[in-house]
Amino acid sequence: MMKVIYPGSFDPITYGHIDIIKRCSLKFDKTIIAVLNNQNKKSLFNVEERIEMINQVTKEIDNIEVVSFTGLLTEFARKIDCSTIIRGLRAVSDYEYELQMALINKKAYPDIETLFMVASSDVSFLSSSIVKEIASYGGDIKCFVPKVVEDALNNKYGRRV
Repeated sequence: MMKVIYPGSFDPITYGHIDIIKRCSLKFDKTIIAVLNNQNKKSLFNVEERIEMINQVTKEIDNIEVVSFTGLLTEFARKIDCSTIIRGLRAVSDYEYELQMALINKKAYPDIETLFMVASSDVSFLSSSIVKEIASYGGDIKCFVPKVVEDALNNKYGRRV
């Protein structure tokens, strides 16, 4: 069985993430959405909230699994016996960072391969950070995230839904 890990913070999940997830689900037997639980990073949503949102917006996709992990991605990959990582690229600026991470991961775990998937042009501008910023100012985020995520963001920022 060909499985792949799609790691990220998903704080929150956007249509850009969902685009990558759907495309992975068509190419691989199983896509493991690995939600990073990083205690050193201040997240708007806790890991349980992020997992719940991902589960809700991907419930129609049968061949995915949503899990959390802490620590190094390479150690998580070894633990679940998966040697393929998918990383989404939105722009050339993403490539330099992602390449560096792929090379570090390869050094730590020589069997691991990182595959880059270019974001679809209609979502290539999206990032969780931008969506959170727009939401924090009361901006309209309907075209960036599913309704469940929009509602969760509005609740976090003290707006009625």
